[in-house]
Amino acid sequence: MSFELFIALRYLLARRKQAFISLISLISTLGVAVGVMALIIALGLMTGLQGELRDRILGSSAHVYVWKVGGIADYHAEVARLGAVDGVVGAGPAILGKALIVAGDAQAFISLKGVDPELEGRVTDIQQSMLQGSVQALAGTAEGQLPGILLGRGLAAQLGVKLGDSVNVQTPQGTLSPMGMIPRIRRLQVAGIYSLGLYEFDSEYGFISLDLARRLLGREQPELIELRVADIYKAPEIAQRVMDQLGPDYSAEDWADLNQSLFSALWLEKMGLSIAIGLIVTVAALNIVASLVLLVMEKSRDIAILKTMGTSASRVMRIFMVQGLIIGLIGTTLGGVGGLALCWVLDTYKLIHIPMDVYQVSYVPFVVLPLDFIVVILSSILICFVATIYPSRQASKLDPVQALRFE
Repeated sequence: MSFELFIALRYLLARRKQAFISLISLISTLGVAVGVMALIIALGLMTGLQGELRDRILGSSAHVYVWKVGGIADYHAEVARLGAVDGVVGAGPAILGKALIVAGDAQAFISLKGVDPELEGRVTDIQQSMLQGSVQALAGTAEGQLPGILLGRGLAAQLGVKLGDSVNVQTPQGTLSPMGMIPRIRRLQVAGIYSLGLYEFDSEYGFISLDLARRLLGREQPELIELRVADIYKAPEIAQRVMDQLGPDYSAEDWADLNQSLFSALWLEKMGLSIAIGLIVTVAALNIVASLVLLVMEKSRDIAILKTMGTSASRVMRIFMVQGLIIGLIGTTLGGVGGLALCWVLDTYKLIHIPMDVYQVSYVPFVVLPLDFIVVILSSILICFVATIYPSRQASKLDPVQALRFE
C-alpha cells in the first residue's frame, strides 16, 4: 500500500473528534451513488422508450416508401424491380384512404389500407401479429362470402366486434346519381384481428384487399410501393439508391425522414433529462469539496508535521486527491451497480405502466447502452477528481510554521 493511500484511508475512516468529517464523507459517497444511479435509470428509460417506439413503428409500417410519376400501372413488375435493389428484402403495393366504420351503434373514423395479402407479410409484421384469422383471408375465395377486413385489437374492442362479425364501411368517395353524390357503403366481414403493439395502428387502421380498396376509394392503381430493408439504419441510403438506379420518375422516402420530428423530440428529452439529473452528481462533488476542506482545516497540524518530516507538497496534495477519488469511486461503483440492477428489474417485470394512447406503448422499457453506461461512469469519476483539486492544493500550500505556532 502506498504512503498516500495509507494516509488517505486513515483520514477517511476518522474516529472520535473527526467523526463528523467521516459522516460528511459518507453523505458525499451516497450523493455520488444516487446521482449515478438516477442518471443511468433516466438514460435507460429514454433509450428503451425510443427503441421500443422505433421497433414498433418499423414493425407496423414499411421502411421505405416509393412513388412513381404517372402512377403504378403494373405493381407486380414494379415489386420485382424494387425487390432487386440491393438491401431490399420485401416489397408490396398499398392504397391509403379514410373511411367511417359502423358496427351496430358504434362507429369510428379509420384509415383504410389496401394491400396484396400475399405480399404484405414481407413488408410489415402484420402476419406475425394476427391474434385471430389471417391476412390471406382478405382474398375471400368462398362463393357469396363478404369481402374481409382486418381490424386492430383496440378498434375491434371499441366497435364491439369479433372474428366473423360484419361491419359497414363508408368512404368519402361517392357514386354520382340523379340525386347527387351518394356515399359508397360496403358491408365487410371481420376476417382477422391483429395487435401490432402500436396504439395508432391497433386503434385506427383497417386492412383490406387491394382490389376492394380500388373500388371503395375510387383508385385505378396503387399509390405507392412499400419496401422492407435488411438494415433499418441503411434505409436512407437504400432510398437514394432506388432513385439513382430506377431514374427520375421514382421518388423515395425512408422511415427516418417520416418520423424525424418524433425521434428528434425524444433525443432532446434524453439530453435534457441527462443534464438535469447529472447536476445531482455535481452537487455530490461539492460535498466532496466541503468534506476535504474541513479535513484540511482539522488536519492542519498533521499536515505541518508531515511537511517538517520531509513530505513534499506534491505528496500532501496526492493524499487528499486519493481520498476524494476513493469517495468518488465507491459512490460511482455503488450507483452503477444499483442503476443496472434496478433497470433490469423494472424492464424484466414491466413494473411501470403508462397510458398507451399517449405514449404508444403500455409500459416503460429500460435499456442501458454500454456506451451510455461508460460515459456516465467516466464523467462521474472525472467530476469527483476535479472536486479534489482545490482542497488538495490548499493542503499542499499549508505553511508548517503557521500551522504549529499555536499548537
